[in-house]
Amino acid sequence: MKTGIALVISLVLFLGGLYLMGLAVELPAWQALVFFSGIIAVALSFAIPIHVLPAFD
Repeated sequence: MKTGIALVISLVLFLGGLYLMGLAVELPAWQALVFFSGIIAVALSFAIPIHVLPAFD
């Protein structure tokens, strides 16, 4: 059950991060902050299954 929840959270973070990176191009202000937030979200989406889930096994 934990694996399924982590999968959904990782998928939401990954897709949300891609959306933020794409949205940053169209914003008149705060482009760098929004793009950096997208990078952080994508990095967290990879970190959850690689680093966090094995700790619960």
